[in-house]
Amino acid sequence: MKPFQIYLIDDDEPVREAIKLLLRTYGMTVETFADPATFLAHVDPKRPGCILADLRMPLISGLQMHERLLERGIGWPTIMITGHGDVNACRRAFKAGILDFLTKPVDEQVLLDAIQSAFQTLERVLEKEESRELLRSLTDREREVLDMVCRGWATKEIAVALNVSARTIDAHRANIADKLGTSSVADFVQLTSANAELPIGRNT
Repeated sequence: MKPFQIYLIDDDEPVREAIKLLLRTYGMTVETFADPATFLAHVDPKRPGCILADLRMPLISGLQMHERLLERGIGWPTIMITGHGDVNACRRAFKAGILDFLTKPVDEQVLLDAIQSAFQTLERVLEKEESRELLRSLTDREREVLDMVCRGWATKEIAVALNVSARTIDAHRANIADKLGTSSVADFVQLTSANAELPIGRNT
């Protein structure tokens, strides 16, 4: 599994430094921030990672920070930590899409397990985003041909249905294979099934 960045946001410096030191002893890359505002000002969507944030912080709470990230289209897995066993806050956090909710003092193994789960979640999210971008790179006609191929249609059948030559369909299939990085029908089916909600007709 690819190692990702960990973004640690906590206004309590001793806690922040202790968690950073712990995670770095396990070879993890950790970037720390003393408050959500600083993190929000520096966060780069092109550097995805796991977010580990204190729930209760001055001015902007960890949950408010998470909501602002979502408004920017950044939905990285987030783990909230708090010194208060607030059931209502926990419920709100999960409803907002928080991956996990840990209480201070955080048990070392519990924290490591939560981060491992966050990394796995992030990897799946990024893989799906990548596959969506690949499908969006197809033209309308290429996507139409791809869907027919996935339904088991032969080249000649597709050509007749679309009123074009078989050579034209072969050219479309070659372009599809080039853009998606595979010519395997099984891979095509897996890719389109994972993105069934992505409509045809995004490009021309």
